Amino acid sequence: MSTQAAPAARGVGVALILIGIGATVTSLSIDLDQYGRWGARYFPLGGSITLVVLGLLELRGAKVSAPTDRRHLPAIGALLILSLAYIWSISAFGYLVSTALAAPAALWIFGVRNPIGLLAAGVLCPTIYHGIFFVALGVFPPLGQYFDLLDVIGGY
Repeated sequence: MSTQAAPAARGVGVALILIGIGATVTSLSIDLDQYGRWGARYFPLGGSITLVVLGLLELRGAKVSAPTDRRHLPAIGALLILSLAYIWSISAFGYLVSTALAAPAALWIFGVRNPIGLLAAGVLCPTIYHGIFFVALGVFPPLGQYFDLLDVIGGY
C-alpha cells in the first residue's frame, strides 16, 4: 500500500479546507456583541479553524482504506433528518423546547435506550447549553415564531 494519499482522501482534505475557509470568513462576519466583544464568533470560528486543520491532516496522512462499511448509513440519514428538523423547530418553537426534544432523539439514534438517561438529556442539555451560550457567553438565544418557553419562564 502506498503512503501517498488516495485521490478520494485528497478530495476530502481539500473539501474540508475549502469549507473551513468559507466558514471562517462567514464566522468573521458575525456582528460583535453590544459591548464590542466577539461573543457569538468564538464557537463558529473555532469549528471553522478546526475544519481547516482536519483538512490539512487528511491531506498529510490519508491512506487508501478498505471499502466503507455501510451498516451505519441509516443512522447517518436519521441524524441528518433530525438536524434539519432541529433547525426548523428552533425557528418555530425556540431553543429550549427544540433542544429538549432533539437531545434524547440524537442519543436514541446513537443507541441509548435508558429512559432515565433520555429524560435527563432532555432536561440537562437545554439547561446546560443555555447556561453556557446565553448566560455565560451572552449570545442572544434564537426565539420561536409560534411558541417560546423563554416567554413563559421569563428568561432570555
